[in-house]
Amino acid sequence: MDWIKDNYPELINNPVIRSILIIFASMIIAKITDLVFTGIIKRLTSKTRTEFDDKIVVLFHKPIFYSILFIGFSMAVKTANLPEYIDYALVGLFKTITIIIWLFLVSKILIIVIEWASRQTDNKLLQQKTLPLFNNLGKIAIGLFGVYFIFLSWNININGILASAGVLGVVLGLAAKDTVANFFAGIFLMADSPFKEGDYILLETGERGYVKSMGLRSTRFLTRDDIEITIPNSVIAGSKIVNESGGPEEDIERVRITLLVAYGTDIDEVKDLLKSIALENENIQKEPEPRVRFREFAESGIKLQLLFWIYKPEIRGRTVDKINTEIYKSFTRNSISIPYPTMKVLMPKNSD
Repeated sequence: MDWIKDNYPELINNPVIRSILIIFASMIIAKITDLVFTGIIKRLTSKTRTEFDDKIVVLFHKPIFYSILFIGFSMAVKTANLPEYIDYALVGLFKTITIIIWLFLVSKILIIVIEWASRQTDNKLLQQKTLPLFNNLGKIAIGLFGVYFIFLSWNININGILASAGVLGVVLGLAAKDTVANFFAGIFLMADSPFKEGDYILLETGERGYVKSMGLRSTRFLTRDDIEITIPNSVIAGSKIVNESGGPEEDIERVRITLLVAYGTDIDEVKDLLKSIALENENIQKEPEPRVRFREFAESGIKLQLLFWIYKPEIRGRTVDKINTEIYKSFTRNSISIPYPTMKVLMPKNSD
């Protein structure tokens, strides 16, 4: 003790001793700060009903502790009067490790926030299928920021690298413009949700079938002929979409058949006949009940419309065929006339 007392000024001014003291002090401060900070935050979060904030608080333990610890290590290296290249390497290493620790923290918080938000909102963009996409995009963004700050921690000028990356990004964007267009179209389709998997849709391009699967680049359909087709999402997003499985009754599809009967026909008889034809068909739903509407007085006759519902959109074609065939046969048996356009041509008389 006497030796320490006698040599205290010399010891306290020794760079190595001071560095060791700084390291021990940083370890103590890091532990105390971690306990105090997390203790206060835990008391505050314990008063809430959700576990969302509790999960985030747990993640802060290591980043807080190691951040203070590595700050102390950097100060110790600066105090030790080491050669410049060793000082540069050690301080850069400590900064890099600290940045990586915080990057992992932000990445984990991002995943928790996105999953929590998907459960709290009805936004169709945040669904189970798109969560990995947003997680990966977030991780990429966090990683790019991390690389930027790591370069800064080593005092590396990255202006040239950023300029090269910008040019490369433009080149890649032009080369992959179709893929990018399909990608964003897929996101918009999921957000707008004009259809879902299992719906029977008709596109303006002529494709018709069940939606088998929806991806970020393309959507797959299964046609009535059991042929699978894949259509880029940019094509779908730019087309008129008829969702034949939509509406109040999503499990069934409405079918309309429009026809003309001659003026003078007994309308009530025709309506009853059309309803009976629809009800006798095994493909047509009994609820809602088929109905007949008087649409308009047309030039050639009275325009009527038969409405009925079927369970599977793919049987529309054969059902309409059967109904039309039965209508024609029934009209023929009951002497109901179906008018058709006629043209009277008057020929000039020969003056001779």
